[in-house]
Amino acid sequence: MEYAFRDIEKKWQTYWETHQTYRVENDIRRPKYYVLDMFPYPSGAGLHVGHPLGYIASDIYARFKRLQGYNVLHPMGWDAFGLPAEQYAIETGQHPAITTRKNIETFKRQLKQIGFCYDWNREINTSDPKYYRWTQWIFLQLFKSWFNRQTQKAEPIENLIAIFEREGNQHHECPGDPSIHFTADAWKQFSEKEKEDILMHYRLAYCGWGEVNWCEALGTVLANDEVVNGVSERGGYPVVKKRLRQWYLRITEYADRLLEGLQHIGFSEAMKEMQTNWIGKSYGANILFPVQGKDIQIEVFTTRPDTIFGVDFLVLAPEHPLVETLTTAEHQAEVQAYLEYTRSRNERERMAEKRITGCFTGSYALHPFSRKPLPIWISEYVLAGYGTGAIMAVPCGDERDHRFAKHFQLPITNILGTAYDGKQANPTKDAILENSDFLNGMRMRDAIEVVIQKLEEEGLGKRKVNYKMRDAAFSRQRYWGEPFPIVWDNGIARPLPESALPLELPYVENYRPGPEGQGPLANLPEWTSRGLETNTMPGYAGSSWYFLRYMDPHNEQEFCSREASQYWGQVDVYVGGTEHAVGHLLYSRMWTKFLYDRGYIPFDEPYKKLINQGMIQGSSRFVYRLDTENHLSQPIFLSLSYYEKWQQGNLPAHALIQALQPALPHISIPESFKLSPLHVDIHLVNGVTLQIDGFRRWKPEYAKAILLCEDGLNIPESEAFRAQNYTCGSEVEKMSKSKYNTVNPDEVVEQYGADTFRMYEMFLGPIEQSKPWDTQGIEGVHRFLKKLWRLFFDEKGNWLIEDRQPTAEELRVLHRTIKKVTEDTERFSFNTAVSQFMICVNTLTDLNCHARAILEPLLILLCPYAPHISEELWHQLGHGDSVTAAPLPAYEEKFLVDTMLNYPIAINGKTRTQLQFPADASEDVIRQEVLQHPVVQKWIEGKAVKKVIVVKGRMINVVA
Repeated sequence: MEYAFRDIEKKWQTYWETHQTYRVENDIRRPKYYVLDMFPYPSGAGLHVGHPLGYIASDIYARFKRLQGYNVLHPMGWDAFGLPAEQYAIETGQHPAITTRKNIETFKRQLKQIGFCYDWNREINTSDPKYYRWTQWIFLQLFKSWFNRQTQKAEPIENLIAIFEREGNQHHECPGDPSIHFTADAWKQFSEKEKEDILMHYRLAYCGWGEVNWCEALGTVLANDEVVNGVSERGGYPVVKKRLRQWYLRITEYADRLLEGLQHIGFSEAMKEMQTNWIGKSYGANILFPVQGKDIQIEVFTTRPDTIFGVDFLVLAPEHPLVETLTTAEHQAEVQAYLEYTRSRNERERMAEKRITGCFTGSYALHPFSRKPLPIWISEYVLAGYGTGAIMAVPCGDERDHRFAKHFQLPITNILGTAYDGKQANPTKDAILENSDFLNGMRMRDAIEVVIQKLEEEGLGKRKVNYKMRDAAFSRQRYWGEPFPIVWDNGIARPLPESALPLELPYVENYRPGPEGQGPLANLPEWTSRGLETNTMPGYAGSSWYFLRYMDPHNEQEFCSREASQYWGQVDVYVGGTEHAVGHLLYSRMWTKFLYDRGYIPFDEPYKKLINQGMIQGSSRFVYRLDTENHLSQPIFLSLSYYEKWQQGNLPAHALIQALQPALPHISIPESFKLSPLHVDIHLVNGVTLQIDGFRRWKPEYAKAILLCEDGLNIPESEAFRAQNYTCGSEVEKMSKSKYNTVNPDEVVEQYGADTFRMYEMFLGPIEQSKPWDTQGIEGVHRFLKKLWRLFFDEKGNWLIEDRQPTAEELRVLHRTIKKVTEDTERFSFNTAVSQFMICVNTLTDLNCHARAILEPLLILLCPYAPHISEELWHQLGHGDSVTAAPLPAYEEKFLVDTMLNYPIAINGKTRTQLQFPADASEDVIRQEVLQHPVVQKWIEGKAVKKVIVVKGRMINVVA
């Protein structure tokens, strides 16, 4: 009887669905365990084999905890809003609601055929009005709340209004504009519009103006990580800086609590460091530098106020609001050109840039103490969002400032304010500031404190705690997202009543941007006439709280009942990629803390433990296109050996012309030619050999491509030039449809089965590490499952199971496997657990073991990894219930102890055989049996035995 995996897997997937095997109830009588995947964005391409890696890991763990007796919540849903769906709709002429629904159907079918134990009754979709009704509701609570720095928690905005009416804002600094100060009497005199403007500066969800990455072609704002080299990552369209009205979440108010919370959650140290660095808490001072000849001051944040006497110039971010005021007439053109250049640069590129760029404004600031004139420059290495968007440059103490000063030939002084050539010892190392009348040889930590005190005494600055993290924009100028439940009334943002939720996304025929960079909703008169907000929420809106909705997905009265959140509590294990290290995870943590503050849930951290799975990498293939300044009429591609020669500088133009002339007698190639590697679909490559005809059919522009192969030329529609050996380049890199290196799991499951696929993905290596996909290794895993099957059925289909007492060796193999697999699974070491299963089955095969008492617990143990074959064999053993309902077998220590010891037997120092003895056998018994053994008798050749040396547990030497 063959292992008919296709029939078996379809059979049990149908059974699980029909019998609701994985349905989960909020059963407070049972201990809970919550295992969560970072839910996927359902793209049109469907899953590739890299996507299920984390899902398989979490599924194994969820099944494992179920076997341990836990009530396991293991749900799945869809992060369905976002720019890709909208762009796909524009490209294909389909509404994103339609394409998203189709994509979800594809993803769901693919996930089901891999055999995941998801409770599909709890499925959610962030683009479903029944779901985003509650996203809108939470947004309204954020809008109606402020962060009380004294209590360190969010409170209703009504509390703040009561404080203002009683005492003004003297004890509650305005986070949005610290310059706002007023008394209770002044508050009472303000107009409604003035009051609402002030409250907007306090709200946790607020509206303001900001510089954004605007992509005209996509008609939306892009996050920094969606912009590469001045163009959009999706489509490669130009991106510029634009000032737009945006909604923000005041996450900066939670910075300290987000930092402190990292000490109590099970994130990796690398993840904690990433979040800590992103928050970027630092201590220092804000210092005021008056501008020469103008009644304005430049505020600078520094963590080293003690270096103030080494300041040689100021540098402002290009976006700084004072740039226009500070730019003199003679520098106007130069500054404008530089500003134009920086508008196409995102912050990541600016910080990574090694080149030094900048522009002098023509203005000077005055040193707060010495009154020395300091030239004011602008440069992209200063960011508007960090600190005040301006720095005091100390080139004798800061490498970047020093490079800037050297590049633009600016004078450099040392910390004492005297000339510094970069060679003599820098006094900053001792932090002795002997030129001041108030720093008498103090060391750094004392000097910092004294400088801050002096600045505050003289009104030149003040102590400041700063954060690198900023309030990221929470709105997008696009269609496919949650509408904001806000109505604008004469410049006042008014919340919709909760009874009006959900505010549903209206149907539109096209998605073109609205006027002045507004979202597509601004094109709808029926929308704008009501004063509704025309922006929509970003993708991370729905993903910031989705783990809560899984707990109570059908509740129409609240987003999650107190009872449900009390029972399920925090996610016990969260599995997902590191690409969400700061964006999603920080905002999800902030939303959780907010909901906790307002009393809606009983915990303030969403996830107890986070597992970041590595990446399944693809094996990419490349062809090499010949590029010249004057483009050739037909594309020409060169095989790998030519590319390698070109890289080494050994492929001159004349040699290439000579290779091509047999088919192209009049070809001309300039010396400036280059070869560009282009990704090619791996399905068009056999190993590294290109399928030339398929390649030409692949894209219209390649239909007439000329290929210079390893064995000559291949010209389309030519019998004379039909060389076939075009060798592609190869490289292991991220698996992505844009790199044409994806492998569809449908194909793997069809060929080998879901159980093989699941175990192979785990067998590839540690879950946290990235590893390349290689189908060659999958055969070994498939053979393992076939070998397991042979322990139950022979080749003729005869049932082999024996109801007998197992041998000591069989029990030892089983209990070693139970111990190792249990421990490995508990610590997510799935690759070593798979290895142990293979060792176990190989050993049981060698022992010819068909004992029910051994194989039955083995199936339970295997069930999380290979659920289909385990379920089939479990029922073949006569069980009526699912194997998932069985208790996890426990190992017994007594079966782990070796009861037999192997002894090499040496005769006069030379090993002649090997014998086994019980571990508790006495030396007298061992000596007797050794001397009677026929092999020993043969080699002593009748000689008298002088002595028998027994080294307990190691060896025996017979001396004759």
